[in-house]
Amino acid sequence: MRVKNSRMEVLKMLISSKDLGSQEEVLKALKSEGYTITQATLSRDLKQLKVAKAASMNGKYVYVLPNETMYKRVPSQQTAREMMQSSGFRSINFSGNMAVIKTRPGYASSIAYNIDNSNIPHILGTIAGDDTIFIVKGVGVSNDEVIEGLRHVLPNIEY
Repeated sequence: MRVKNSRMEVLKMLISSKDLGSQEEVLKALKSEGYTITQATLSRDLKQLKVAKAASMNGKYVYVLPNETMYKRVPSQQTAREMMQSSGFRSINFSGNMAVIKTRPGYASSIAYNIDNSNIPHILGTIAGDDTIFIVKGVGVSNDEVIEGLRHVLPNIEY
């Protein structure tokens, strides 16, 4: 079961990051990640994930995950395994007592949850979208103090 769960995560990552328009392309991408499966297994996986096809920006029909027909793809040179090992963090910017963290699509909610549950004293709270986290920091708290507090949640954070 662990192999299937791992394969499904890789499949979701591939669909989210690449323009894959046929099952043959998906099978090839999975094979490059170390998963050799049959077309029948792929069909079952796609059905289980409720994958659909939608027109991409260039007019080509590609696979998309549910509720992502307008999903902004993030082309990546990394393999799906490498993408899954990263925290999803992209950048952080400050303005007054606020900060905005940019993440890979789909990562903001889980990162914000981890921030809120880490009880970082310098952060009052977060609001998360799909790829953006809004942070409110406490009165008189420096940006460096926030960054230092976030290092427990985002070890690769840079400012």
